[in-house]
Amino acid sequence: MRRSTLLALLVPASLLSACIVEAPGGSNPNERRQAVVTQVPPLSVKNGANFEDKVELVGATVQPGRIAPGDAARVTVYFKVLKPLEEDYLIFVHVEDAEGRMERLNADHKPAGGLYPTTQWKPGETVKDEFSILLPSGASSRALNLWMGFWHPETDARLQLKNPDAVRNDGRSRILLVQVPVEQR
Repeated sequence: MRRSTLLALLVPASLLSACIVEAPGGSNPNERRQAVVTQVPPLSVKNGANFEDKVELVGATVQPGRIAPGDAARVTVYFKVLKPLEEDYLIFVHVEDAEGRMERLNADHKPAGGLYPTTQWKPGETVKDEFSILLPSGASSRALNLWMGFWHPETDARLQLKNPDAVRNDGRSRILLVQVPVEQR
C-alpha cells in the first residue's frame, strides 16, 4: 500500500490540510519596538583553555557584540587560577582580519590593568581582565579574530596550552578567543 493511501486511512482528511499561522507583532508598533534593538548584545563565550595546569581561561564577553570601523569594543576575560605562577606574564592579544587582509593589531597588556601581576594570583581565584580593541577607520573586514595567550617578555616564552584538542588554537599556544562580526556602514 502506498504511503499516501495509508495516511488517508489513518488520519482524517480535515487534519491533512495545510495550516497557516500568522506571526505575532505584524501591525502593533509596541510589539515591533520590542523586537528592534539599537545595539547587538555582548558576545559571550565559554572557553576552557588550560595553560600548563596553572590558569584556565573560563570565558569572555565582547561589548558590543559587533564592531564598526573606527569604533572600539570592550573585552572582558575571566581566568581561573589553578596553581601559582612563578613569572609575571603579559596577556598577548592579536586582533586579525578573519580573511587575513589587514595587518595584525596587538593589544598586549599587563593583566587587570597592571594592578594584579600573575605572580600574585592565588589558586582558586577568578581574575577578571579587561581591555579594548579599536578597529581602524576604513577597515573592510567581515570579522575580527581575537587570538590570545600568556607571554613572558624577557624570555619570549608562552605558557603552553595543555588541551589543544578542546579549544580552537593555532598550535603555538595561541587560542582563538572569539570572532567578532564587523558592521559595514
